[in-house]
Amino acid sequence: MTERLNSALCNVRKSSIREFTRIAKSVEGCMFLTLGEPDFNTPDEIKRQAKMDLDANLTHYPENNGQPQLRMAISDFEREKNRLDYAEDEIIVTIGATEALFVALFGILNPGDEVIVPVPAYVLYEQVINLMRGKYVPLETGDTAFQPVRERLEAAITPATKAIILTSPNNPTGCIYTEETLDMIADVLRGRDIFIICDDVYSQLVYTDRYKSFSSYRQFRDRMIVVQSFAKPYAMTGWRVGYLMTDRPLKQKLEVIHQYAVVSAASFVQNACVEALRSDPGGMVEIYRKRRDYVYGRIVGMGLPVNKPEGAFYIFPDISRYGMDSMTFATKLANEGKLAVTPGVSFGDDNCVRISYCYSDEELREGMDRLERFIGGLDRR
Repeated sequence: MTERLNSALCNVRKSSIREFTRIAKSVEGCMFLTLGEPDFNTPDEIKRQAKMDLDANLTHYPENNGQPQLRMAISDFEREKNRLDYAEDEIIVTIGATEALFVALFGILNPGDEVIVPVPAYVLYEQVINLMRGKYVPLETGDTAFQPVRERLEAAITPATKAIILTSPNNPTGCIYTEETLDMIADVLRGRDIFIICDDVYSQLVYTDRYKSFSSYRQFRDRMIVVQSFAKPYAMTGWRVGYLMTDRPLKQKLEVIHQYAVVSAASFVQNACVEALRSDPGGMVEIYRKRRDYVYGRIVGMGLPVNKPEGAFYIFPDISRYGMDSMTFATKLANEGKLAVTPGVSFGDDNCVRISYCYSDEELREGMDRLERFIGGLDRR
């Protein structure tokens, strides 16, 4: 009966990140620097609020778009922190940023519509675009320090272009777009009816005071969708709560997709999310910064070309000098060096591998030691 399924499924693959992790788990003694998940537990004050709400029997249906107090807290938070002017009725509380992206792309795309995505990029984008029968248009940035450039962006735009996805800080590179890059993108998009999806899930995990999101370009408000998550900054990956913000007419259309896909986020986690917005993830960020500095220093010392990340908790060194594609390199590293990293081909760049540094200091030291031994062996061959 599988031949009778929706034909769009033929163009969708399972996550290559999780697939490689599964393969590496079969290697005895292999350690992992693969997953993008904080090694911290959710802060106690956030968990305490959820426990209180369970005891208070907040286990019934909430409003579809999220409880008013959470949407108001999000509106206040975004206004104060990011100077974004979204009212509570322009916000949808979603099942993680993943659902927010799914809802946004489902709402935007007709078959054949094109979506420009600067690559390297998160694996989900291409697969959801394919599922919606759209066309994924990668915009290469690997040779321009992961910054989109005008000539390539202009060349990528066609009459079929419906949207562009901007992710800064970026997964997998940790790069943030410079203000010059953002101004260039705004100049190219000005006067064009192209939707802009700002995936800002790492915006609180930055190591510079020069960070700026494209969401701050309010002249594009009527065609902009901002996606956020509680997962990364507050160590709440398992809670599965995120949100999208967009202009009221767009939100009123997108909420229909959300309503029929999931109904709502769980009721008893929403006051805990309000509590999260009151908390300060700065302590975690400083720990990530120190880990970033350590891993970056070790990789530079090994002689691998690499950009220093300015956000998120990933680093993306270039391994092309060894004459292997990223899957071959990562597989040999797992089998021979007993270290799992993520092949860059998963993100559209076969010259690099992604290393996550959201692991303990001890794990990172051991991981870098294993990588250095493996690299040393390759250099001696």
